[in-house]
Amino acid sequence: MIYYVIALVAILIDQGTKYLIATRMEIGEQIPVIGNFFILTSHRNRGAAFGILQEMQWFFIPVTLLVVAGIIWYLRRIKKTNSSARLLPIALSLVLGGAIGNFLDRIRMGEVVDFFLFNFGSYSFPIFNVADSCIVVGVVLIILDTLLDTRRPDAASTQPPTEKLEQRSEE
Repeated sequence: MIYYVIALVAILIDQGTKYLIATRMEIGEQIPVIGNFFILTSHRNRGAAFGILQEMQWFFIPVTLLVVAGIIWYLRRIKKTNSSARLLPIALSLVLGGAIGNFLDRIRMGEVVDFFLFNFGSYSFPIFNVADSCIVVGVVLIILDTLLDTRRPDAASTQPPTEKLEQRSEE
């Protein structure tokens, strides 16, 4: 299924970039890419997003396993029930790939390799990685799919939405 390929590509890109950072840069080393705005920074995170819940590996590992199992189950369910869904499975694939990418780091090293640092004036956005980006983009796409789904005509209706509007305007 194409959605598992998307997740696998996300995992491979994530793990490849983390490997390059971990093997070619010292922790704390920085390489400016775009002045002070975008800097590659070798950093390790023993917590969750934005460094919260530090040293809670006992929590992250089972939660990630549950999330991964839930996403796989839901992807299989979508495939069986709604073959026209496109955005949601792609979104779930990105979240799946990102979750597995960070999970692999936690299992192997007990920490996650982060390296993207963006500065906005005096504010530095928390350092993140490709897996984090996949998760965020996936969640945004899930929200977008949900918003679009509320605007879609009722799937059980046999009448196209334009005909419904025409009937309402005639009344």
